[in-house]
Amino acid sequence: MRIPHTSAVITAALLSVTGAGCHRSAVTKAGVIEPVYNARTGRLELLKYDSNRDGTFDTFSHMDGSRVVRIDIDANQDGRIDRREYYRPDQTIEKIAVSTALDGVEDAWSFTDAGGVVIRTEIATRRDGVVNRIEHFRNGVRINAEEDTDGDGRPDKWETYAGPRIASVSFDLRHRGAPDRRLVYGADGGVSFVALP
Repeated sequence: MRIPHTSAVITAALLSVTGAGCHRSAVTKAGVIEPVYNARTGRLELLKYDSNRDGTFDTFSHMDGSRVVRIDIDANQDGRIDRREYYRPDQTIEKIAVSTALDGVEDAWSFTDAGGVVIRTEIATRRDGVVNRIEHFRNGVRINAEEDTDGDGRPDKWETYAGPRIASVSFDLRHRGAPDRRLVYGADGGVSFVALP
């Protein structure tokens, strides 16, 4: 899974703003951009972007001059940030934080490699900020996951995947820190139960 790169839009916006003059808003084909500069240094700190030209800024690029540091996106324009993209100094995405309910509460974080491909996702399924599910990816494809379903701080459920389908789920029903039951899913849809020692 490759993460879309919002900074490409921001780069185009930055060029539009610098072309329009230092401290003014710019109207582009894509939307309205307003720069914010540091009052003391004059350095660009923020680009506010109204992507649909409805008069409400929905994308906020936190800048260090011409370098994007973080982009905050209010996808549903309710005044709460739904997605945050964090950028490395080389302008590749390091991680993305999202609010899956679009209510401003971050509950899932995706980490990427330098090519923008997801390598790990951390999820707070209870939406309390505490990560209790971690999914691992290889070449952008989920290969396994571990989850703490009872909130004791230790994984008690493990999943493996074969391509897009789930291959097995193991459970720690005795709270020993290791699986004692496993469900194995066949490619034909069949399920078999395995008791582990």
